[in-house]
Amino acid sequence: MTETLPEKAPASAADEPLRVGAHELPSRLIVGTGKYRDFPTMREALAVSGAGMVTVALRRVDLKARGEDSLFHWIPHGMKLLPNTAGCYGVDDAVRTCMLARELSLGELVKLEVIGDPKSLFPDVEQTLAAAKVLVKEGFTVLPYTTDDPITARKLEDLGCAAVMPLAAPIGSGLGIRNPWNLALILEQAKVPVIVDAGVGTASDAVVAMELGCHGVLMNTAIALAREPVRMALAMRLGVEAGRQAFLAGRMPRRAHASASSPLENTLPR
Repeated sequence: MTETLPEKAPASAADEPLRVGAHELPSRLIVGTGKYRDFPTMREALAVSGAGMVTVALRRVDLKARGEDSLFHWIPHGMKLLPNTAGCYGVDDAVRTCMLARELSLGELVKLEVIGDPKSLFPDVEQTLAAAKVLVKEGFTVLPYTTDDPITARKLEDLGCAAVMPLAAPIGSGLGIRNPWNLALILEQAKVPVIVDAGVGTASDAVVAMELGCHGVLMNTAIALAREPVRMALAMRLGVEAGRQAFLAGRMPRRAHASASSPLENTLPR
């Protein structure tokens, strides 16, 4: 007799939602708005991704645009906006951009980026820590983009950041997770969500991040520059979900030799 598959996931597959500060997100995938060939493609990809939060680089958006000329017009209704400080190279620029987000009534939730090198786009750790200290004091819920250094991650958490967002590889590189060991060390010590930010190239990279135990993945280029962005958005959604379920399920032990899939007890003699 053919077994009928359940229509819904079993209760054991249920999971707690991702919480960042006072915010509860319906998905562990966070997406961006840059590099799409046009706004309609962006909107469809954002919708298909299932993400509940989308990040916007305020310094690269035409804030005077209205109607269909405005990026904000094309963001699906109900998605939480996460203003970011992309393009900032110092504390003052980053803090000023976050203050602008507040003045625009975009809320207190911000993604902090303070870049130290225009070629690699690696973060300036010293400036990031200084900016985070100011922003937390000003009442912002800060999600800082940082290196995969466990010490820096711990310092950001100690300052009061609501999450830490280590890079998996350089921004826009699509190289995937280069140093899973460092991510594991960050996860081991962190008491706030750890969200991989930058470097994801395809769905398998998202799966690996989630199987390591990361609480979420933020990506933009991997979807926007795919040959079919909407299809890739779906793949990323499924990858994040599959990786999370695999982490919760707990993988089997790795073994050096084969192990029979069928039980050996009560088998017929040879």
